[in-house]
Amino acid sequence: MQQIVIISGMSGAGKSFALHTLEDNGYYCIDNLPSQLLEALLGTAQIARQPYLAIGIDIRGGRDSLLDTPAIIRRIRQRVPNTQLVYLFADLEILRKRYNETRRRHPLASEAQELDKAIALESTLMDPLAEDADLRIDTSHTSVYELGRMLKARICMAGSQQFSLMFQSFGFKHEAPTDSDYLFDVRCLPNPYWVPDLRTLTGRDPAIIEWLESHDDVQRMYTDICDFLTHWLPSSDSTCQRAYMTVSIGCTGGRHRSVYITEKLYQHFRERLGNNVILRHRELNYVR
Repeated sequence: MQQIVIISGMSGAGKSFALHTLEDNGYYCIDNLPSQLLEALLGTAQIARQPYLAIGIDIRGGRDSLLDTPAIIRRIRQRVPNTQLVYLFADLEILRKRYNETRRRHPLASEAQELDKAIALESTLMDPLAEDADLRIDTSHTSVYELGRMLKARICMAGSQQFSLMFQSFGFKHEAPTDSDYLFDVRCLPNPYWVPDLRTLTGRDPAIIEWLESHDDVQRMYTDICDFLTHWLPSSDSTCQRAYMTVSIGCTGGRHRSVYITEKLYQHFRERLGNNVILRHRELNYVR
């Protein structure tokens, strides 16, 4: 069965790097394709023979192209059920910083002379695709290396699997992720940060694990979250209506409590669902 991955999103959010990552992992990649040409392209013999196909569609194809894109993708899904739309985005401040550092010209610079206005206009025009996306990835706090590892784990290594579940820890002081399907706040739990000998460690270290496991509230929180997810998450591909799901666990700094809870959830559901369960610690720059 052919797999099609459509990469879209905001300019400066990492779309080109995403395509390069997929290309390095065996995908036949085409960038900056006007969406009106997509159906004709898929009808060609050469493209039909490609088992793994990745296509970049974004604002560079023009406004008119974007207007028709959601309907075109719906028709493509009818022909190729294993079609995934991946949408990359980042905060305004981050996108502005990236453009200022590279000194590249924004695709909408001719319509909005100020960079902030061009980014805001692009965000508005891209909203329909963002809403239809199977997987939304916020790259605001993600290095290109971490993005590459995440794409490999969620798309390349998953292959034709129907469901990819990612557990990620984060720190609220670095902003909550905006690409979560479920978000749990564990800041109410006892904090090992205030224990001098534990402050520099993380929730993956034995000393932190032992300290947190000595508190009943920590275990009750883990059990409550685990029971909730066990009840509400799809238990098999046959009942899953989504290709991707992201569960985020947050504490203050994203290094102790959230890391510990996220590790335990990952281990529990990986044993249950297999290799399509992924682990990410955002503040530790760790993906598995």
